[in-house]
Amino acid sequence: MEASTHKQIMTALQWYSDQGADVCILDEVVNRFLPDIVPEPIKHQERPLYDNASKQSGMRDHYQQNVVEKPRYEERAPITPSIQTFLGKSDAYEESLRLAQQASTLEELRQAVAEFDGIALKKTASNLVFAVGNPKAQIMLVSEAPGADEDRSGTPFVGVSGKLLDKILACIGLDRMQDDPQKSIYISNILNWRPPGNRTPSPAEIEVSLPFIERHIQLVNPEVLILCGGVAAKALLGQEQSISRLRNSWHDYVPQTRELRGLSAAIPTIATYHPSYLLRTPAQKKLVWADMLMFESYRRANLLE
Repeated sequence: MEASTHKQIMTALQWYSDQGADVCILDEVVNRFLPDIVPEPIKHQERPLYDNASKQSGMRDHYQQNVVEKPRYEERAPITPSIQTFLGKSDAYEESLRLAQQASTLEELRQAVAEFDGIALKKTASNLVFAVGNPKAQIMLVSEAPGADEDRSGTPFVGVSGKLLDKILACIGLDRMQDDPQKSIYISNILNWRPPGNRTPSPAEIEVSLPFIERHIQLVNPEVLILCGGVAAKALLGQEQSISRLRNSWHDYVPQTRELRGLSAAIPTIATYHPSYLLRTPAQKKLVWADMLMFESYRRANLLE
């Protein structure tokens, strides 16, 4: 093996290790919360034959007859089966729900999160990462979890990904340091503690953290939500679709925590890619720009005087 090839392989392995992916399990993701289902074998369907005279019209008729319309957004269940059956199964979740319900201010909620011992991440993290920005802002952004830079500083979205996020927000006239509620933004995460190695949060970690972030959203009561990354989008929208399918459209956010429903109206919400993903995949920046243009159009029509 050439030295350059070996160096590239070792660099890639080191990157995966830094992200917390240090064990090879399977090539495909398996949902462990659904019952085991053995898929039926796919039946081969022969392609229909057409003569030259009717080939074009015949193909059109054939595919029109086999088109399956996508269900409308209103027809989808507000909570996916896996999340619905998982929530409320642990004592830690019951405790986080109780503490979240008792918090009537952001400071009380911050104190409740700091004192909550039902999540093991607290023992390995350096600092609580609660929020940054103007709590009176019309817009709230929620991401998944703090990274290494955020853990050191105790502030969401610092470092390289934070600088990229600030540039994205500046393009639509938003700044986390602004005092004007129409020009500012409030930022938080689903998890307030950093997962070791910046790994993806586990379902159990999301479970116990969900009452806190959903109470957090209720106390801020933003006009619009931006969900940054697949973990945040799927958890708060109760969906199992990928971020690539959830982005580029509007959603109505309602709390997935049943006990917190009815305390506030549905909030218009968009989902978009996480800045750290854009740093690894710069070609996707154009899609985030399209999401921001869609968001800015709504903001100008509904929020700005």
